Amino acid sequence: MNDSQASLNPVLYTEKAYYALSEYLEEQNPSKVFILVDSNTHEHCLASFLGKIEKEIETEVIEIEAGEEFKNLQTCEGVWNVLSELGADRKSLLINLGGGVVTDLGGFVASAFKRGIKFINVPTSLLAMVDASVGGKTGVDLGNLKNQIGVINQPEMVMIDIEFLATLPQEEMRSGLAEILKHGLIASKAYWKKVSNLSSLNLTHLEEIIKESVEIKKDVVLKDPFENGLRKTLNYGHTLGHAIESYCLTHSDKKKLLHGEAIAAGMILETYISSELKNFPKQDLIEITKIITEIYGTEQYSKEDINQIKDLMKFDKKNERGQINFVLLEEIGKPVIDIVVPGELIDRAFQYYLNN
Repeated sequence: MNDSQASLNPVLYTEKAYYALSEYLEEQNPSKVFILVDSNTHEHCLASFLGKIEKEIETEVIEIEAGEEFKNLQTCEGVWNVLSELGADRKSLLINLGGGVVTDLGGFVASAFKRGIKFINVPTSLLAMVDASVGGKTGVDLGNLKNQIGVINQPEMVMIDIEFLATLPQEEMRSGLAEILKHGLIASKAYWKKVSNLSSLNLTHLEEIIKESVEIKKDVVLKDPFENGLRKTLNYGHTLGHAIESYCLTHSDKKKLLHGEAIAAGMILETYISSELKNFPKQDLIEITKIITEIYGTEQYSKEDINQIKDLMKFDKKNERGQINFVLLEEIGKPVIDIVVPGELIDRAFQYYLNN
């Protein structure tokens, strides 16, 4: 991807975003505009979003159930059928108004419908603002396995309106914060210090931090759009985090974790592994563990749980030739990719996590 391609899919904020959308609709004149929402964003975000668009447009609203368990091909089929019934054609536009499930699934629905219609992401959760809606990854889960089906395809634009965050429950804000903390760990010590000092943050700071986090991700994606190397660093904490999330999704005796809650555990585990394999500084490990544990607490996992979580890691998308590949840290801001980790070290990482 070159800079001219990148300029086709800007990330825009507040009033500029709505102005750009009105301009886009005027210039592109899509045959029909569809808005994909889930039951939460239909209730809390849709009226506000439509009220801020200057251009009068006719829209059809398509609603899906809220929750990761509905991020699957069955939901996609339902949306494709509705698009077809309502006369969507290749010049139609799909606007995805919601959190990570809506932007991931909506992007995939648009990318596959009639071999591709244009789409715009309007993330309404902190997680989607800093992660899911930016970078062109689209897709759905396959059973309990995260994001196994999908394509990389860029939205026409991403519109970030920080006012939507006022509708979010506290746990959803915490979930999004995990990806911001991850950006700090892979990007720079200065940014990590800024985002880990939560007591001094307010909403003004948050908008600035969202912008910085988006720029970190965009910079990585521009250099490696199809995840051949550098982009893998964005998966820090995700090799174990995704496996934990998948495991909890299908075991009713376990608390279902939001994406960021699982990634928080994954970051502690993978930072411990980094300290053992890559000489990541022990003092930084202690600090990171303390900060993340204070926000997210510690979930309990038995030996059997851990064995099943380890089994799920073989489905991680970074794996090649049967080897499970980790992203680790040599120091804050210095990630390394494609590191194979012995199983007994993963067990020790869990013991460290459970004892802190």
